[in-house]
Amino acid sequence: MKMKVLITVKTYPALSTKYGETVCTAGITEEGKWIRIYPLPFRKLDYDKRFNKYDWVELDLQKNTNDFRPESYRPVNFEEIKDVGKIEADGDTWKDRRKYVLKNVYTNLAKLIKEAKDKNVCTSLAVFKPTKIHKFTYEKTDREWDSKKINFVESEKRQLNLFESENEEDIENFEVVDKLPYKFKYEFEDDSGKISNLMIEDWETGMLYWNSLKSCDGDERKACEKVKEKYFDNFVKTKDVYFYLGTTKQHHFTSPNPFVIIGAFYPKPITQPGLFG
Repeated sequence: MKMKVLITVKTYPALSTKYGETVCTAGITEEGKWIRIYPLPFRKLDYDKRFNKYDWVELDLQKNTNDFRPESYRPVNFEEIKDVGKIEADGDTWKDRRKYVLKNVYTNLAKLIKEAKDKNVCTSLAVFKPTKIHKFTYEKTDREWDSKKINFVESEKRQLNLFESENEEDIENFEVVDKLPYKFKYEFEDDSGKISNLMIEDWETGMLYWNSLKSCDGDERKACEKVKEKYFDNFVKTKDVYFYLGTTKQHHFTSPNPFVIIGAFYPKPITQPGLFG
C-alpha cells in the first residue's frame, strides 16, 4: 500500500548476513502512526532518492511478515521512494515538527516497557521525554565488523557485478561503512525517578564522531569529547530534548529493557506555552 511517512529516524548503518548493509529507518504518518522501514540499503540508493530527516516520503510498503512488531514494514521497491516535501525547522522551537512528533510522548519507562512486552500491544517505537539527563558517556567497543557479515557483503557485491553490468562502476566503488569503535550512551531518569543508561544508535552521532576525528587529527579521545560537547553541553543544557526509542527484534521479549535510543528531537524550549496554540 502507498504510504506517506515523515522520516524522523535514520540509524547508523549496520551489517546483516541476510540483507548486507542496511539502515533502520522510521517515521510517523500524517495520522501519527509509527512506521519502521526495513530493510533499506540507504547508501546504495541513487542520490536523488536519498532523503533527510523530516522529509515526507511516499513509498509502497507491505507488512513485514518476518517481524512481529506491528510498526515494521518493508518497501516493495525501495528504488521507487519519492521525496514529497519537508517540514522545515521553522525557527529554534520547531513548532511545525512538534505537531507530528509530540502527539504521543511517554515519560515513564516502565509503562513503555510493559506495553512492549504485552503481545496484544507490542509497542516498539516511541517518543520519550526524560525528566532529567544526568550524563553522556562513551566506551570502547569492537572496532571491526563480524567477518561473516563482511564476507556476505563482498559476495553480494560480486553477484551484482555479474548480473547488473549497467551499474558496475557504482557497485565496484561501494565501500562498507566503517564500524564505530565507541558506544555512546545517555544516563537519564524518568518521571518515577528510575535511572537508565541507553545506547545511542543515531546516524548523526556516528557521523559527528568521524567528522570530529578528522578535525582532531585522529585523536579519538578528543573526537569523543566533541560528540559529548554537542550531545550533553549543547543539547541537554540548551535544548528541549526528547528521545526516539526503538526495540531490537532479537531482544524485544527477552531483555528487561529492550529499547535503545535511535535518535533525538532537540528544539529549543518554548518559554510561553500558549504562544503556538
